[in-house]
Amino acid sequence: MSSEALLASETGAAPLVAPASGARQFWRRLRAQRAVTVAAVVFALLVLVALAAPLLTALEGQDPNAFHPTLIDSAAGGVPKGAFGGVSGDHWLGVEPQTGRDLFARLVYGARVSLGVAFIATLVQVFIGVSLGLLAALGGRWADQVISRFTDVVVALPLLVIGLGLIAVVPDSVPRPVLITCVIAVVGWSGTSKIVRSSALSLKSLDYVSAARLSGWGRLAVARRELLPALAAPVITYGVLLVPANVSIEAALSFLGVGIKPPTPSWGQMLTEANTWYQSAPTYLLLPAGFLFVTVLSLTVVGEGVRTALDPRAASRLKVGVTSRKDARARKNAATSPKEASK
Repeated sequence: MSSEALLASETGAAPLVAPASGARQFWRRLRAQRAVTVAAVVFALLVLVALAAPLLTALEGQDPNAFHPTLIDSAAGGVPKGAFGGVSGDHWLGVEPQTGRDLFARLVYGARVSLGVAFIATLVQVFIGVSLGLLAALGGRWADQVISRFTDVVVALPLLVIGLGLIAVVPDSVPRPVLITCVIAVVGWSGTSKIVRSSALSLKSLDYVSAARLSGWGRLAVARRELLPALAAPVITYGVLLVPANVSIEAALSFLGVGIKPPTPSWGQMLTEANTWYQSAPTYLLLPAGFLFVTVLSLTVVGEGVRTALDPRAASRLKVGVTSRKDARARKNAATSPKEASK
């Protein structure tokens, strides 16, 4: 038994409880938000579906690129036979118009492409942004001026237009998922760099950072030991919010016809092909659009929850002004008490 517990048992006082660590407090605040828990579970299921795509398609017994012309009604313009786009025991979500490819198989394999591009692009964006932001903050006046002006130029560049131009001139031999990941990462790091630079400049003037520099630490050691731990909260928050934005950008590029090329499935590419079938085969459009919407929504809610958990002083936008009766009664009593005291 510890000395604090022994003293508490002898005196009858409550035992001292050690304060929770920063990581424990973060997870406690994060779990306290029910919307974030639900969104995290939904997104985890989407990631699990993407990782288990070969197993799920083998369980269904379908291939994402296999054609089934017998399931298509050519007399009706190529729409699937049967109700709800040809849903059956062999095709759980139906088939595509004209081709007869299995929709479930293409959706789960499309999740691998869309989520993989978004995650890898986010990691590269964060790495480039953190590196250049720290270099601008610690590299001296000239380095700060050059990197800041270059970052301003990158911020002003329209990402979709640059992506369209680069993807249009690159030969088809380059894998499209790799190319789209590089385009999103190279053009989209500027926001992270600005956040890291401004935060690092504020931290650089604090006493413990100045003491580390005066003790003989180099710039790399100061950045790794003192600045990076303090920058973890804003960088993680911004990085989580970058993932849904990158999912939308990949879908937009594929929707415009310069993204993922057939037969490789992706949600944006499926939306492009389904654009002309929204009346005759609505499930072909609604399924990838629904998956994309749920992914972006769940990631946005998780990002908001991470921001709130890392900064508990900030008011969460997940709480839409719901006031309990106890708080309302307390406010009412506080408002009426001065009037009663004056009487």
